[in-house]
Amino acid sequence: MTKKGEPMDNNNLLSNPQEFIDYLNTETQKVFDMFSTSGGDDIFAQFTQSWTELANRSWEDPTVWIRAITDYQQSQMNLWTNLLTGKASDAVAEPARGDRRFQAEEWSQNPVFDYIKQSYLLSSKLMQEMAANANLSDNEQKKLEFYTQQYIDALSPTNFAMTNPEVLQQALETNGQSLVDGLKNLLGDVDKGRISMTDESAFVLGENIATTPGTVVFENEMFQLIQYKPTTEETFARPTLIVPPCINKFYILDLQESNSYVKYCVDQGQTTFLISWLNPTVEQGQISWDDYIDEGIIKASHVAKEITKADKVNAVAWCVGGTFLASALAVMAARKDTTIASATFFTTLLDFSDPGDLCVFIDEQQVKKLEDKVTNQGYLSGRELATSFNMLRSNDLIWSYVVNNYLKGQTPPPFDILYWNSDSTNLPAKMYTFYINNMYLENALVKKDALTLCGEKIDLGKIKIPCYFLSTIEDHIAPWKGTFPGTELLKGKNEFVLGASGHVAGVINPASKNRRNYWINGELGQGPDHWLESAERQEGSWWPHWSEWLKRRAGKKVAAPETEGNDTYQGIEAAPGRYVTVRID
Repeated sequence: MTKKGEPMDNNNLLSNPQEFIDYLNTETQKVFDMFSTSGGDDIFAQFTQSWTELANRSWEDPTVWIRAITDYQQSQMNLWTNLLTGKASDAVAEPARGDRRFQAEEWSQNPVFDYIKQSYLLSSKLMQEMAANANLSDNEQKKLEFYTQQYIDALSPTNFAMTNPEVLQQALETNGQSLVDGLKNLLGDVDKGRISMTDESAFVLGENIATTPGTVVFENEMFQLIQYKPTTEETFARPTLIVPPCINKFYILDLQESNSYVKYCVDQGQTTFLISWLNPTVEQGQISWDDYIDEGIIKASHVAKEITKADKVNAVAWCVGGTFLASALAVMAARKDTTIASATFFTTLLDFSDPGDLCVFIDEQQVKKLEDKVTNQGYLSGRELATSFNMLRSNDLIWSYVVNNYLKGQTPPPFDILYWNSDSTNLPAKMYTFYINNMYLENALVKKDALTLCGEKIDLGKIKIPCYFLSTIEDHIAPWKGTFPGTELLKGKNEFVLGASGHVAGVINPASKNRRNYWINGELGQGPDHWLESAERQEGSWWPHWSEWLKRRAGKKVAAPETEGNDTYQGIEAAPGRYVTVRID
């Protein structure tokens, strides 16, 4: 007999069904504990708090509840009657468009599972409508609807073996082996503290991912600077400096040869440099926002300029890397430092008045609680950050993997973007608390002289270099209408481009595949809606459009450098460097 808490012998997992079920329940609880310690601990607490507020508010007009519950009971009675009498049931509830959970034939052809599905969808609809009609303040309303949806998604019948016909069928066909395999997957993920979204054994940094040839030419406590080897006989005189976000790792921009943005830049004749940020631990907890600017971006731009002997550098940044870059440009403007000639911002918020779906995590109460925790441990855990982002699309990024990995016993296929997504990074406590308070809560970056960074008063209006803003129409992390004000805050000659898809897939849209579409040439100065109404739709990738924009600011052609670095900044190690290989598992 296996003692409670001890692993079972895999060869005897099915010899005692009750023991197997008990053990499976114990290990499943570990999964919820895993979420609880990695950013999801407030799901049910927030849900309970929000619904308590809703219940108290409902007493102002209880007829709304009575009417909703009456309609729900009537629909449930119709379902039950149809099931008992064997009558063909007209669907009283259907999955939302894009909901892939109930695609198996059994959900519609088997009366029992059809009843389970429709009963769940009816209950979900009731809760969604009650939440939508709560009439709370904007922030509390969004929190209520978000945590209600989290609760609904978690309790889907597809997430439980006994109410998922696909899981039951597969268990029968494999004589229970799928359950055994699922348990093994579960135990492996419990050890890792996260859900496996891809076959992580399929990728090795520097071998089949992040493979663009280059050399680390500088490093400090903040970052390594990679200079990539040219592939053309001539390159533009002004180098390109890429500033990735410090949330996750830089190789989203250098996945594989077919979809590497870095390689595309190199192939276009750009002498390309890239910042590889350190993955901080408690020892780096005091690294500040100012450090990321002064010892990060500004230092990297000066090194790239010195190595290439160029007059200026063109900078490219993504997400929070773009917020760093705008901060650095404001500091440089105050210092009369003209090192950076142009800036490109991918899906970057400068005005944080519309933070997208992340707003559900951002209020004074939640921020204060997390700030205390982060300060005590010295950093914000990358696992917690990843869980928060995954919760924004929980059916796709959490529960679908719970079903496939643990209930069906399947191994997820190799996928480079999901491998990158699982390779989380921590954030230093000092930097994170500044970021969340001054950007998301106070929106101070857009207020003239409200922030002092690196000893300089910040005024984005003093940034007058040409800027290229790329946003994506389905972005839920940096919504495009929230990024659009950047074109009005920065006073240079600006260009705004709107790509298809979302925060990652909309940016990593290789020119070689020429997929999707984008919009250009809208009229600036009258808001995002007018811009889109006046814009021109273009088919394919936006990469060539950006490349042509940059070429006009890249200087003349010169002989490509024969080596990376120079006498002062000699090669330290080959790309991708050792900083990017540090994992937090």
